[in-house]
Amino acid sequence: MIKHFINLEWKQYFRSSYWQKSLGLNILLVFFALYFIVVFLILGFGLLPILKKVFPDQDPFVVANGFIFFWLMIDLLMRFFLQKLPVMSVKPLLTLPIKRSTVVHYVLGKSALSFFNFLPLFAIIPFSIMLIVNDYSTSTALTWMFTMIIVVLIGNFLNFIIEAFSAELEFSFLPLIIFVGTLYGLDAFGIVSMTSLLGDAFLGIANNPIFILIPIAILALCYSFNFKLLKDKLFLDSSLKSKVTEVKAADLSWTKRFGDIAPFMQLDLKLIWRNKRTKSSVWIMLIGLLYGMFFYPQPMYRDMVWLFPFIGIFVTGIFLINFGQFIPAWDSGYYKMLMSQNIKYEQYLRSKFILMVLSVAIIFVLSIPYVYFGWKILVAHFAAAIYNIGVNSHIMLYGGSFNRKKIDLNQRAAFNYQGTGAVQWIIGLPLMILPMIIFAVLNALFGFETGIIVLIFLGIAGIVFHKKLMRMITQRYLDSKYKMIDAFSQDN
Repeated sequence: MIKHFINLEWKQYFRSSYWQKSLGLNILLVFFALYFIVVFLILGFGLLPILKKVFPDQDPFVVANGFIFFWLMIDLLMRFFLQKLPVMSVKPLLTLPIKRSTVVHYVLGKSALSFFNFLPLFAIIPFSIMLIVNDYSTSTALTWMFTMIIVVLIGNFLNFIIEAFSAELEFSFLPLIIFVGTLYGLDAFGIVSMTSLLGDAFLGIANNPIFILIPIAILALCYSFNFKLLKDKLFLDSSLKSKVTEVKAADLSWTKRFGDIAPFMQLDLKLIWRNKRTKSSVWIMLIGLLYGMFFYPQPMYRDMVWLFPFIGIFVTGIFLINFGQFIPAWDSGYYKMLMSQNIKYEQYLRSKFILMVLSVAIIFVLSIPYVYFGWKILVAHFAAAIYNIGVNSHIMLYGGSFNRKKIDLNQRAAFNYQGTGAVQWIIGLPLMILPMIIFAVLNALFGFETGIIVLIFLGIAGIVFHKKLMRMITQRYLDSKYKMIDAFSQDN
């Protein structure tokens, strides 16, 4: 049966629109994977000599075990924010004579093959080889290596348990942050030396192989707990829950002044406010507004004038970035129905453009108090706002035509990467890096005023040619219309 599951997954992956839409993006992801593999290999082979040089009076193996606590904390955080439980289309299988336990075992086994579990091996195995080469006991090195592999798998299944219990919380990451922060605080303030505690534990297992049964038992416990959680939810009607919610009506009559795009704006505003995932874009505006406080009060950053436009683009464009990068995936749940209506696609896109522009203008006004730290900061924010309106808004809309991943608006908001693909990462280059480079070069060669003028000029040029750019972008969406309908109909 597992063989049939693998065959179905293989066909589903390579027949999906996401794979077929751009082979180049998949090649880029493979390149990044190879890059991290090389980095971990270098770390694995080079760690022991580095520790010998940095800590000449200590056993490098003991020192390395002292760092395991920090690695475990970072690994747990990275897994929580980036790794998700692998899924498969199980509903059709539940109507067939297939044991639910078989499906659950397959899903959990598939999670063990995650890149997050393979990547550490490229550091663990070379480090174990270096231990043997440097005259450490072979049994000690191999026992330590297998212990670390088991710990990696424990982290894999522990992450899914944490996600299962925190998924319903509005800020699901808070319990984990508090837990990790508490452990780090205990170690940092010398209350409980977590580094020594864990380091001694791993050394004890390495020197006494019989103790490896303890992490094996913990792994079995985590696996069993995950198995029970998933099996209890694996029913056709498990998602059919009746929810009683209070309907809150908002006065959106002010949108009528925008003419024929008013109905689309009202739909977008309701979508934003009524769903966890989209509502997070509003709260992130507040976080983005305070982003400058991490830099401007610090004396070391006040002379880094080239950094001001970058901060300004992030501050004034935080909603534009968070909301715009998933256009039109926000509507993926009913995109097929939307496209069957007699509507003009340009009106649909213009409503989203107006929302992004309004957000930039509002945040710029709210960020005016940053002038307290210097008039150059206010000018840089103004130039960044114009650039966001004229250039970045159009880049976001154009980039959205490449979106092929469906978004479930009912999922949790915080650190939810569903719908995120290579497009969202690539589009960040022209969005954030390009204006910073342009300004930095012009500022170095001709001065601050020249860099600001060029950014404003680029923004105004985008505003002037807005209608022409919108026609081009609309045509791009129309050309991709049926590909997006097909993609949003799938569970990517």
